[in-house]
Amino acid sequence: MSNNTENTKTIRWGILGCGDVTEVKSGPAYQKTAGFKIEAVMRRDADKAADYAKRHNISKFYSDADALINDPEIDAIYIATPPDMHRFYGLKVAAAGKICCIEKPLAPSYAASLEIYEAFKSKNIPLFTSYYRRTLPRFEQIKTWLDDNKIGEIRSIRWNLTKPASEQDLSGEYNWRTDTKVASGGYFDDLASHGLDLFTHLLGNIQEVSGFSLNQQGLYPAKDAITACWLHGSGITGNGNWNFGSNNREDIVEIAGSKGKITFSIFENDPIVLYNEDGETELFIEHPENVQLHHVERIREHLLGNSTHPSNGLTASHTSWVMDKIIGNL
Repeated sequence: MSNNTENTKTIRWGILGCGDVTEVKSGPAYQKTAGFKIEAVMRRDADKAADYAKRHNISKFYSDADALINDPEIDAIYIATPPDMHRFYGLKVAAAGKICCIEKPLAPSYAASLEIYEAFKSKNIPLFTSYYRRTLPRFEQIKTWLDDNKIGEIRSIRWNLTKPASEQDLSGEYNWRTDTKVASGGYFDDLASHGLDLFTHLLGNIQEVSGFSLNQQGLYPAKDAITACWLHGSGITGNGNWNFGSNNREDIVEIAGSKGKITFSIFENDPIVLYNEDGETELFIEHPENVQLHHVERIREHLLGNSTHPSNGLTASHTSWVMDKIIGNL
């Protein structure tokens, strides 16, 4: 496909739900991407919406989602609300016929994720999902090592993610991330989705998966202890452990092959390490200041027809299926 740089049409974005994630991680990435402009933002609290717009030099703000979605000067919508509202707003954006990017997970369930995906697919409207690790340079380097057979034939992957209960958890203060109405898997939904989605990007779709999940601490309604095993379609085995009431924080992934292994962290900005017959190769690849920058730039490249974005409604729906199977919702 030829590289198309001639399309100079500016795509005007609206952010639906301009909360914490949009302050540094994502919002500025849309402003820094050539050919994109944030035209308006929406938050139910009009004062907070106005404050966000002023601080980020955005011309319009709304406290009504429908007004943003149906604004004729908006070409695309970035949905950055908590996950329980993704389906509700996603279907509205699809009905309005506008390009959309939805924060991860695509929805709290596979059924809802599939409904969103089908709504955009039926109208042939681009739908992206913010599993931005697929486009981060540190994880692209890992994919390059795998594709170049640096560890031989890939045999297995394992991930251990543990962390202590937070002060907020211990206080009993409300947190939507541990509200079963928003995320039945609690922190698992919010955090594990990132890694499991990345694993399918690196190793191919998961064909079989099962798990156990429970609440060990009784601090909040959602699950806090989950373990799983799975099988990628290519025959690679996987296992994971996620516990949010442990005495220490650990985040370590190991991909084992016939001739070596790769270790890395999903969330910590630690070096990625390759072990093989040539010895040990350790690389520190820093994240960009706005961690979704590469993800957003790739959206633009996709819309120009220069490349295919790796995180879309179909890939995110598969991740939702994996999550539901582990939690026992399917």
